Amino acid sequence: MRPTFHPLGLHDENEVESKKKTSSIAQVWHQNGRCPEHTIPIRRTKNDDVLRASSVETCGKKRHNRTPNGTSPLINGKLHEHSYASVTGDKYYGTKVDINVWNPYVEGPSEFSLSQLWILGGPNENLNTVEAGWHVFPQIYGDNRTALFVYWTSDNYGNTGCYNLNCSGFVQVSNEIAVGSSLSSISSYGGPQYDITLLVWKDPQTGNWWLQFGDQNPLGYWPSSLFDYLSDGADEVQWGGEVYNFSPNGKHTATAMGSGHFAEEGYGKASYIKNIQIVDQSNNLQTPRGIITAAEHPNCYDVASQPSNGDFGTHFFYGGPGQNPNCP
Repeated sequence: MRPTFHPLGLHDENEVESKKKTSSIAQVWHQNGRCPEHTIPIRRTKNDDVLRASSVETCGKKRHNRTPNGTSPLINGKLHEHSYASVTGDKYYGTKVDINVWNPYVEGPSEFSLSQLWILGGPNENLNTVEAGWHVFPQIYGDNRTALFVYWTSDNYGNTGCYNLNCSGFVQVSNEIAVGSSLSSISSYGGPQYDITLLVWKDPQTGNWWLQFGDQNPLGYWPSSLFDYLSDGADEVQWGGEVYNFSPNGKHTATAMGSGHFAEEGYGKASYIKNIQIVDQSNNLQTPRGIITAAEHPNCYDVASQPSNGDFGTHFFYGGPGQNPNCP
């Protein structure tokens, strides 16, 4: 129940300062105590949680409208809109990032707004992913709080996979952090900024994909047996924001991405993802090469890469308000 190896270089490059920031991130349930050793925290599923879903089978699943030819909804989904950075062209064995935490406005209960990392492998029709980040998703939680989440699928969001612990798949081992629980430290416009540090890596010995939150012990893992294509590493890694645009009243949703402000506003106002690294075949953390950025509807949500620097490393700003005069 522990990884056999951690990525090399994990505690280099000002890691102490990074730990100070991430260790200040707490979850709301911590106000009521902690879990004993050899147990894990599990968010209680209530009747209302199931009733908000269209069926018991779809409870805790990500609804993707796959195109008729099987093209990945991650790129071409009509209802799912993304602003993100990605890297391809090699085999990837994990990623480590700092994700700025916000509480974006979500217009309807069936919509969501998230910021996350994606690790992807396989052809579009059988896409394998492991995903982690934060989201606001009223249909799952019954509120508009910002929650930590994990996700996976092995068939392009078809019949496999779910959020958090809502189905068999992700195996939690930590008694410190609860997936699906609210984060208590939220960034404010022009005010204090908060990040969560997420590290996902493939154990070279077992093939399991492990997740670590901040400077905590590993949170849990996705068993290698879940996947056909990620068992040999990932083909692509992505980082960024996503919203579900239900187009209420025939207009673009006003659901916000990130901070709800465009990338050009910069630090303290726009959302960012910083200190982006990938895990290479030798289990080393490296700065990725050849990162590209894309925004499917830049008048609604955009993205802007930035020159690498010492404090933020490889990073970019992204997000937007959704519906506005240029995004009717």
